Amino acid sequence: MQHGQLAVQNKNYTAALDLFGKAEAENPKDPQIKACLGQTLCWLGMRDQGLKKLHQAGELLLKKARKSRDITLLLALAEQLQHWNDYAGAVKLYTQAVQVNGAVIRAYQMLALAHMQLNQKKPALAAGRQALKLAPNSAVLGILIATLEFADGLTVEAKTRLQKILQNPLLKAEEQFQAHKELAKVLDKLGEYDQVFNHLHASATIAPLLPDIKRQNANLVPNMLKTNQIEFDRELLGRWANTPFPADQPPPVFLLGFMHTGTTLTQEVLGAHPEVFVADETDLVSSMAQELSRLTNGQGSSALQLRQLDLAGVLHLRSFYWKRARALYGDKIGKRLLLDKTTMNTIDLGLINAIFPDAKLVFLLRDPRDVCLSCFMQIMTPTASTVHLVNWESTARFYAQVMTWWQAIKPRLCMNYIEFRYEDAVFDFEPAFRKVFDFLGLTWNPGVADFHKHAAGKYIASPSSSQVTQPLYSSSVGRWRRYATEYPAVEVYLQPFIEAFGYQQ
Repeated sequence: MQHGQLAVQNKNYTAALDLFGKAEAENPKDPQIKACLGQTLCWLGMRDQGLKKLHQAGELLLKKARKSRDITLLLALAEQLQHWNDYAGAVKLYTQAVQVNGAVIRAYQMLALAHMQLNQKKPALAAGRQALKLAPNSAVLGILIATLEFADGLTVEAKTRLQKILQNPLLKAEEQFQAHKELAKVLDKLGEYDQVFNHLHASATIAPLLPDIKRQNANLVPNMLKTNQIEFDRELLGRWANTPFPADQPPPVFLLGFMHTGTTLTQEVLGAHPEVFVADETDLVSSMAQELSRLTNGQGSSALQLRQLDLAGVLHLRSFYWKRARALYGDKIGKRLLLDKTTMNTIDLGLINAIFPDAKLVFLLRDPRDVCLSCFMQIMTPTASTVHLVNWESTARFYAQVMTWWQAIKPRLCMNYIEFRYEDAVFDFEPAFRKVFDFLGLTWNPGVADFHKHAAGKYIASPSSSQVTQPLYSSSVGRWRRYATEYPAVEVYLQPFIEAFGYQQ
């Protein structure tokens, strides 16, 4: 175990796997060993096998917890399951944990969040209320309950709760930020539009104080986009365009765009087709980029690294991509078309085209004003991309930077692409999606219209997950008009794309 943990610290997961396997052979009923083995299998991409070991560890820990009533290790293991997107397994473990000891606030809080990830609104709210009973003065739990109330349609209750929370002069900066953001969404839903941006701007004022925001390098992605725009020319993008690639390295379909352009909706509709398998917000491309960097000793930008590759290197990266995909999903992909939807892989579109010039791309467009409004209203995990979305002006500026890159690379692409408008999906569903399925070489399947039924109750790695569990609605189109007075401040960034994409009307 000690040598295995040391190997993990050194990121030598292959050695760790061997060592933990030997430890398990000697102590087959030790939950810690099984948990370490499960984590290592997941790190190596063998997710199904890893989760099986983690579940076995959970069963062993549950037996111990029933005797001691100490659920600390159970909660830690449930969090591991969440990390690997096994929210159903996490819900089961959290539920068992609160049955063993119902006095642990965090257990109910985590159970509520896990239910929420699965769009199980009423169980999430029930668990959250149990947590709040144990800590009635907790602002964090109060904001969580308001969020769950809003998700369950209790909008007035959510508004009252959030307004009361914001009256507390002792709120921490993060609590203020979250409360203002959530209240803005609630007020938007209630039609109290004149108050919404007051709270959004208040959250923007607080954002620079948050440690998670401070840690992000706001220049990283804009600088990368500028470099890509210069260095990814037609010659590099088409360098391997006429290469006959091996049959076991088929081209995926890439679904890209900007955040909140409808990629999650499109993914769920396409994924409802029996011949499509969706890889939802994965690290497939980013892992391939890391492998490219390893092959070239990390010298220069991704474009410069690609110029150092020969065909053998390209074949290696394609093989690497598919090994990673098959490790993540096992036999689930089968012979189906792999749809790689990781929205902000738009940034790495040059790399994608160079390695998969035979791939197809579905690129989402939506009215830039609605895109920026939706992004600004959303609370997102801070990253080098989402750090730009906490301020109204920086949201519009970042949108312009990404879409400038799209406009620049679009005429240079060798891969076939189609631009797909969110508004067409909403107002002209079947004809619009028929064009996409035709583009992908798939026959129309009427069952895709029930995409929301397929989406209900499963984990979807997107802030828009709850929206795609409902039938299509049009209220999100032209939503920007309610806040027309806010747009002159960002018009310089958005107007070129409003015109370029035909959204002047």
